[in-house]
Amino acid sequence: MKIMIVEDQPRLGQFLKQGLAERAYTVEWVHNCRQARDALCETNYDVIVLDLGLPDGDGLALLREWRQSGFVEPVLILSARDTVDDRIAGLDQGADDYLQKPFSFEELLARVRALIRRQGAVKQTMLEYRGIQLDLLSHTVRINADPIDLTSREFALLEIFMHNPGRTLTRTLISEKIWASHYDIDTNLLDVYMSRLRAKLEPGFDKPLFKTVRGVGYQLV
Repeated sequence: MKIMIVEDQPRLGQFLKQGLAERAYTVEWVHNCRQARDALCETNYDVIVLDLGLPDGDGLALLREWRQSGFVEPVLILSARDTVDDRIAGLDQGADDYLQKPFSFEELLARVRALIRRQGAVKQTMLEYRGIQLDLLSHTVRINADPIDLTSREFALLEIFMHNPGRTLTRTLISEKIWASHYDIDTNLLDVYMSRLRAKLEPGFDKPLFKTVRGVGYQLV
């Protein structure tokens, strides 16, 4: 399980990183909004622990930006802002939970576990976007009820995009999910598979399904 901590206080950030790592979580600790944006473009996380008072921006504004961009990762706000209005504002902007500082580390762990359980319970078996229906149980794809024949790799590639519509996915992120450690990012293998996927899916659409973000990766638009 991967957790991102967005916290600018060195002692607290190190405490959280060490404590979560000791519980067998994979932890990435970033210190500001810019680093958090970059990290979330590179990696999917099971939970994000987000401080609100960051040196280069407001955590609530960052959370709102993520939600408007289609990021669905569970977010636990960790903040010294402790009024009812503060908690309501955080939840209304898209947070899944809110924990006031100072806090019990055991309570934070319990809340992280609850978010992970909740995320697992609501995973969809059918993904739909722009008329594309991807069935995770039967491993079939349809466009407006017409079956589309995809290989297992093409299906896995489409699934990544269907989980992240509107989100720019880096070449590294896509490749690691499809080929794991066996992929050489210097090859054009991903481009070949994207070309095949476009050829099979896009003929029925007036506008392209996929956007190439030069120097970064691809986006399902």
